[in-house]
Amino acid sequence: MNFGSQHFGSQHFGSRHFGLESFGLRHFGKIFRSPSRFRVNILAAAILGVVVLAALPARAQSRRPRRESNANRKARIAREIKDTYTHRWEVGGGGGWLRFRSGEFTQKNSEIAFWMDTTYFLNQKLGITGEVRGGYGNAKVNNLNPYASEVGKPQISEYPFLAGPTYRFRLREKTALSAFVLGGTALGKFDDGSKGISAANLGFWPSTNARPAFSVGLNLDINLYPNIAFRIAPSYLGTTFGGTIQNNAGFEMGLVYRFGRQK
Repeated sequence: MNFGSQHFGSQHFGSRHFGLESFGLRHFGKIFRSPSRFRVNILAAAILGVVVLAALPARAQSRRPRRESNANRKARIAREIKDTYTHRWEVGGGGGWLRFRSGEFTQKNSEIAFWMDTTYFLNQKLGITGEVRGGYGNAKVNNLNPYASEVGKPQISEYPFLAGPTYRFRLREKTALSAFVLGGTALGKFDDGSKGISAANLGFWPSTNARPAFSVGLNLDINLYPNIAFRIAPSYLGTTFGGTIQNNAGFEMGLVYRFGRQK
């Protein structure tokens, strides 16, 4: 009787833990007892695997960047160059720096400058430019001048008004180089900050309302967009205050905006 009860207990234990009555084995038992359902599941899994494997190469190919052909690249650059340099007008402005001699026997002084200009282009290369500049600095009075200690370094200023041709000789997608030759007149104020002492007594050029002036230089335009560029322009400025020629050198930089279209 003891053996029988032990046998019964082991059967009861196996039925509880390892038999088809447990959830997991009951589920698989139902699948295997239904062959048609089993085949449907296998077929669905196979179809899903084929679809996934077929989609992977297509997705990888769609992510691969398309390589631009040489002909397409040249055509694109040509379109961008045309779009950039067929604007009719350019307006620009900014700041700069100038080395200027305030008198015949004075040392050169550094000046902070501003500039504003407008260019009307007849074609992609040739334009007519009008420009206004201004320079502000502190002049250096000769140490032997009796007023040197009294005035220190008085402020002076000049205002050239210039016009002339601008010619682009290098047109690229990202940059352009142009040269300009401008002429006009310049105003000079050399005794505004001299505490009532005349410019002549300080050894400066006499203040004047109009003296001939001219400038030559280069424009380097770095195109940020087809209609906007950053400009750096080294230049020479010749002024004639006091009846002599002053050779002044400096540079300008700022932004240029293009608009309108050439016909």
